[in-house]
Amino acid sequence: MRPSSIGLNKDGRGFVLPSAIFLLVILATLAAFLVRISTTQSAASAQDIQGARAYQAARTGIEWGVYQVLDPLNASVVAPTDAAWPNMPGCPGGVLAIEGFSVAVSCNPAVPQDYLEAGNSRSIRVYRLVATASLGAVGAANYVERQIQVTVSKCRARDAAAPGYECP
Repeated sequence: MRPSSIGLNKDGRGFVLPSAIFLLVILATLAAFLVRISTTQSAASAQDIQGARAYQAARTGIEWGVYQVLDPLNASVVAPTDAAWPNMPGCPGGVLAIEGFSVAVSCNPAVPQDYLEAGNSRSIRVYRLVATASLGAVGAANYVERQIQVTVSKCRARDAAAPGYECP
């Protein structure tokens, strides 16, 4: 067998062209696979970052709500039907815009919400705050939402005047 006859068929023509086409198809398929993996990984990374930003926006909404409840100067709200709760702040709520996120803060008094202690000289009110941060349209590929809930209590002396009304 002559060295020049390796790779030749009966009539002397080579098979290099089909091999080259096969190799090009394999390499193109591999390149397309790598591009798809890279694109998917980049999109997942961007979504992860948006999720972290949404969490921080929801946390900011919770901190705003907790401040509204615990602010010692927030004593002007008196429940209109309950004169036994002087100087207790109302339930804060609203929608905040934080870095493009819509943050809905809602407050529902926890059940039961009213507690008395120390011989009925102190009132304790419990608040349940919920902050939901969202960005994008529901169902869209770039939609992200995070929600945080927290329970906060506020104690006030029932017979004291503002601002010296805090429980010891």
